[in-house]
Amino acid sequence: MRWTLVIPLKALARAKSRLSDTASDGLRPGLALAFAQDTVAAALACPAVGDVAVVTDDPLAGRELTALGARIVPDEPGGGLNAALRHGSAVVRSRGPRGPLAALNADLPALRPPELARVLAAAAEFPRAFLPDAAGIGTTLLAASAGLELLPAFGADSRARHRASGAAELLLDAVDSVRQDVDTGEDLRAALLLGVGPHTTQAVKPLNAL
Repeated sequence: MRWTLVIPLKALARAKSRLSDTASDGLRPGLALAFAQDTVAAALACPAVGDVAVVTDDPLAGRELTALGARIVPDEPGGGLNAALRHGSAVVRSRGPRGPLAALNADLPALRPPELARVLAAAAEFPRAFLPDAAGIGTTLLAASAGLELLPAFGADSRARHRASGAAELLLDAVDSVRQDVDTGEDLRAALLLGVGPHTTQAVKPLNAL
């Protein structure tokens, strides 16, 4: 069984505002792109993944992620994260409705293909399932079996919201790279300790504080 991943990515100029304590306005778009590049590259290297669809209207991100092998879905609703995921899922399902589907955050620069494969294998045991983030409050992956809707509820307290929606919570050890998203400087330092991909490694070089 191979999965299709739907990865939402907002316009780079508006991305990663919470990194303002660590990176200047001029550096944050490049960091957001690097995070997405390393996330997509690792996802495509995972043997459990058959396709990656990135929902974005950012032209630079679209070009760079297409070059890595991702499929770009225009963010036609322009209604935020959950709307982008619903739209991307609908586009994916219209072309291949029989396969399982998972939403994955675009800011997982330390993502490791074997750990992602473990998470997806665990998710396959449930109709819908999710993986909480490293902070234990949010969600980094939400999965749905073939024929089922994702019903994304990302945002504040998404761990509780996804649990309340009936999705099974995946309580797995040794999948830190799939849980470590990056919103703050502290998150970025944690990701760097895990070991980030080459794009992020290059993008953080101007950040002397790290």
